[in-house]
Amino acid sequence: MNKNTALLVLCLASFLVPFMGSAINLSLPQMGETFAMKAVSLSWISTAYLISTAVFQVPFARLADLVGRKKVFIAGLLLFGSSTLMCGFAPSEAILIALRVISGLSCAMMFGTSMAILTAIFPPKERGKAIGINTAVVYFALASGPYLGGLLTHHWGWQSLFYLTGIFGFIVAAGAFLFLKGEWIESKGERFDYTGSVIYAFGIFGLIFGFSELPKIQAFFWIIAGIIAFFIFVLYELKDKQPVFNVRIFSGNKVFSLSCISALINYACISSTAFMLSLYLQYIRGFNSLHAGRILIIQACVQCVVTYFAGKLSDKINPSFLATSGMCITAAGLFGLVFLTPDISITYIIVLIALLGLGFGMFSSPNSNIIMSSVDKKHYGQASATIGTMRLTGQAFSMGIAMMAISLHVGNRVITQELHLQFMQSLSVSFKICAILCLIGAYTSSFRVKKNNQIIQTN
Repeated sequence: MNKNTALLVLCLASFLVPFMGSAINLSLPQMGETFAMKAVSLSWISTAYLISTAVFQVPFARLADLVGRKKVFIAGLLLFGSSTLMCGFAPSEAILIALRVISGLSCAMMFGTSMAILTAIFPPKERGKAIGINTAVVYFALASGPYLGGLLTHHWGWQSLFYLTGIFGFIVAAGAFLFLKGEWIESKGERFDYTGSVIYAFGIFGLIFGFSELPKIQAFFWIIAGIIAFFIFVLYELKDKQPVFNVRIFSGNKVFSLSCISALINYACISSTAFMLSLYLQYIRGFNSLHAGRILIIQACVQCVVTYFAGKLSDKINPSFLATSGMCITAAGLFGLVFLTPDISITYIIVLIALLGLGFGMFSSPNSNIIMSSVDKKHYGQASATIGTMRLTGQAFSMGIAMMAISLHVGNRVITQELHLQFMQSLSVSFKICAILCLIGAYTSSFRVKKNNQIIQTN
C-alpha cells in the first residue's frame, strides 16, 4: 500500500465533518427562518450530532477491532453521505435533527477508526508529520467551511451544504475502498461487550445531554446520572476480560490520561467560540453570512498552517511544551474576547481570532501525537476513539456553557434588537468561563511527565 495515497484518503475523510460543522454555523440563522426555530432550538442541530457521535464512538472502535477497521470506516462514509444528503430534503425541524443524529452515528464509525489506521500505517519517526498533515486538513476544512458555507447559503440556501457534502462523502468512500489495502483486525475472534457498551452510552448521553440542558434543574440530574453510570462502567470493565474499552490504559498510563484531560478541556474552551461569534457578527453587527464567514475563516486558516508545522516539530522536540504553549496562547485570546462590544473594531476581533487559531494549532497535533504514541498497537483503536470522545464531550460541554449563558440572559427567544444587550452579556459570561478553563487546562498539560518524548520515539 502506498502510504501517501492512504494518507490522502484519510485526509479527505477528515475534511468532511469539520467542514460541515463550521459551515453549519453560518447557516443557522437561515435554518432558523426556514423552520421558525428559537435560539436554544437552533443549538440542537449541532448538539444532536455531538451526542450521537460521542455515544457510539467507543463501541464502534471496539467493533472495528473485531471485524476490521477498513470495513467500519467505509460503512461510516457511506452512511454519512446518505444521511447528510437527506438533511437537505428535511421537511421539518424534527426530521432535520433526527437525520443529524444518524450523521453523528456515521461520524462515530469514522472517528473511531481513521486515526488508528493512520497510526498503524506510519512508523513513529513519521507519525507526527502525518498527524500534522491530517490535522492541518481538518483546519483547512474549518477554514473553508465558513467561507464556502456562507457563499452557498447566501446564493443557494442552506440545503446546498448538505447536498454537496453528502455527494463528496460517497466519492471518499469509493477512494477508501480502492486505496486502503488492509483491514487492521486487532482482536479477531473475541466477543463484543454489549453490556459495557450500553452502560457507556448511557453515561456519555447523560453528561452531554445534561451539559446541553444547563441551567435547567433536570440538567443536573442527567449529569449526576452520567457520572454514576461512568463509575459503574469503570468497575464493570475492570472485571471484564474482553471489555469494550480497556480502562486500565488510563490508570497505568499517566501521559495518556493527562493528555486526554488536556484535550477535553481544550475543546471545552474553544468549540463554542465560532457559534457565539457567528451569532454576534450576524445579529449584533448586522453582517450577512458571507461577510461573517470571511472573518471567521481567519482562525481556521491560522490553525491550518500552524498545526502542520507543530506536528512536524512534535517529532523533534517535546510535544508537551508545544501543547502547553498553545493552551496559554488560546487563554489569552479568550480573555480578549470578554471585552467585545457592539461597535468594537473589527481589527481587534480579527487579531483575537488569529490568536485562537495560533494557540489551538500549536496544541492539537502535538497532543494527538502524544496520545497515540503512548499506547501499544493493540490499543490504537481505543486511543483514537478516546481522542474523538474527548473532542466531542468537550464540544458538547462548550456548547452547554454557551447555551447556559444564552438561557440565563436571553432565554428561549428569537434574538431581536431589543435583546442585543442581553446577548452581549451572555457572550461575555461564556468567554470568561472558557478562558478560566483554558488556564486550568494549560496547567494540566504542563504537568505531564517529561519522558513523553521518549515514549514517542519507542512506540
